[in-house]
Amino acid sequence: MNKKILVALGGNALGNTPEEQKQAVKSTASAIASLVEEGYKVVLSHGNGPQVGMINQAMDVAYQYNDKIPQMPFPECGAMSQGYIGFHLQNALQNEFIARGLDVPVATVVTQVMVDEKDPAFKDPTKPIGAFYTEEEAKAIEQETGVVMKEDAGRGYRRVVASPKPLDIVEKDIILTLNDSGALVIAGGGGGIPVLRENDRYVGVDAVIDKDFSSAKLAELLDCDTLVILTAVEKVAINFGKENQEDLSELTLEDAQRYIEEGQFAKGSMLPKVEAAMSFVDTKEGRQAVITSLENAKDALTGSTGTWIK
Repeated sequence: MNKKILVALGGNALGNTPEEQKQAVKSTASAIASLVEEGYKVVLSHGNGPQVGMINQAMDVAYQYNDKIPQMPFPECGAMSQGYIGFHLQNALQNEFIARGLDVPVATVVTQVMVDEKDPAFKDPTKPIGAFYTEEEAKAIEQETGVVMKEDAGRGYRRVVASPKPLDIVEKDIILTLNDSGALVIAGGGGGIPVLRENDRYVGVDAVIDKDFSSAKLAELLDCDTLVILTAVEKVAINFGKENQEDLSELTLEDAQRYIEEGQFAKGSMLPKVEAAMSFVDTKEGRQAVITSLENAKDALTGSTGTWIK
């Protein structure tokens, strides 16, 4: 078969703590290994929301208790999360491949993603990260550090950063080389580490790139046949949670755009997944995307379930 697919793991494939994560990735590894057994060439991406927040908060707390401990810039926190999530995933996958008698090398690539400094997202940061603070604490932090703090759903104030669109994947060539050699590559973790190009140098920037958009960009650059976006549900639905909820087996680009304009997909939930799938499909004729759950990924790729965007 040798179809090349990029699988974007949803948050339900990873736990919120290191111990939870080590347990969660075992079932994740089993599902991914089944795709490899079917003959798919797999590149794997994943989110990092709870993990990078945990790292960022831990470093902030450490600094508050001991100012000799350096404050950790946010791009470095993203790199740390890529490393430790990648370790758990590749370890679980290696153990699964050994158990199945498969000789498949696994590698994690710490991935930088190019963004545009003129992206309008930088003028209106909206992505919350880190700990909650009172309004008084938030104002003091803003004055001391210059970061932007915003109220978050009545739970307190948090730091917010920009969420720009991905333009390019810096490590795309090495990811492609590894995958073409037969390796399963874990890349683009957490949407990648956002970087700007300044005077022929890459410079990290405080931002969070949506992992589904980064996954779509990476799948495009690697010339994948299919983008598989995994989430908590088997199919995308319209009128979600209502008596007239309708699960969708297939979406054209035109239908998907119409449903978006109707407000059918929740922001921060299904909307970016549908938009990312659309962006990948729209880049080249014949490309397809499917949105489904981890446990249904194998069946979805045969066309028997999931929501296909064509």
